[in-house]
Amino acid sequence: MASDPNMVTALAVSALLVIGSLFSLLAALGVLRFPDLYTRMHAASKAGTIGSGLLLLAAGIHAMDIAILLRALAGFAFFVLTAPLSAHLLAKAAHQAGYRLTNLSVTDQLPQSPQKSHGL
Repeated sequence: MASDPNMVTALAVSALLVIGSLFSLLAALGVLRFPDLYTRMHAASKAGTIGSGLLLLAAGIHAMDIAILLRALAGFAFFVLTAPLSAHLLAKAAHQAGYRLTNLSVTDQLPQSPQKSHGL
């Protein structure tokens, strides 16, 4: 029995939508439930990136147009390259601004930044 290409495409899109939605749900739960700024940003950047990227990929495949699929792949690559990097830089800036880890964290591996003189 030959498989229908439309059925294979529909199953692939459905799987991507379910998996992407689960990652997005886990990211939202992480933002709500994690104890401090750093772990919340980790959840939002990692799981949120994968979730939104998979949803974008599902939309690109569902469109059945190569131009739209290429744009979806470019958007996915943009998510993967920028979201974790921006979360890292925001966490570093928050650490330098004085936001401390929760007591549940075992160790702080970033050195304490010296206070900067503003030359007043």
